[in-house]
Amino acid sequence: MNEESYQHILQGLLYVCGDEGLELQDAAGVLELTEEETKHQLNLLKQSMGEAVPGLQIQRFGSRFQLVTADSIAPYIEKLAEGPRQAKLSQAALETLAIIAYNQPITRIEIDDIRGVKSERAVQTLIHKALVQESGRAQAPGRPILYKTTERFLEHFNISSLEELPALEEDTEEPSTEEADLFFKELETENQEDPGSSYNTI
Repeated sequence: MNEESYQHILQGLLYVCGDEGLELQDAAGVLELTEEETKHQLNLLKQSMGEAVPGLQIQRFGSRFQLVTADSIAPYIEKLAEGPRQAKLSQAALETLAIIAYNQPITRIEIDDIRGVKSERAVQTLIHKALVQESGRAQAPGRPILYKTTERFLEHFNISSLEELPALEEDTEEPSTEEADLFFKELETENQEDPGSSYNTI
């Protein structure tokens, strides 16, 4: 396998791992290379992406590597997140927010398991809207990031504490968050109709 092939694989692995990051040891195992050889390939990929894909970059956090947006486009991402078309939360974001609200602190992998689909984009949307924030790391392999809701979350839905969230059914093995989704959606609608609400400030 040539170097370009290794870099294509690494790029895909970084994308799939999302905000959890790609562990050097895991990448080396997939590529069947030593960690030093894998690190060399990651450095080559970082250089090539800087030239070919300037909007993205690879950051290293200890033994983890993560694909992130370049600092130079941060103002544009914030502008997109704050735009009027982005104000209302999507169904995916509402589902993800409900899961975090009722299970915090929680990792993205755990969110994915509950939803049954990838939630990276929804989590990032909630972070950009300041409704969710990082809350340390779990004591698990890879030390995945934990997420929890913010004070802004309470303000956005006009509630004073998490205790005001509707109780979920407890007679099932995995309580459904459909009721919570509906609760958040109704609050979004109420806030949208009320010009003085916090909804329009996001």
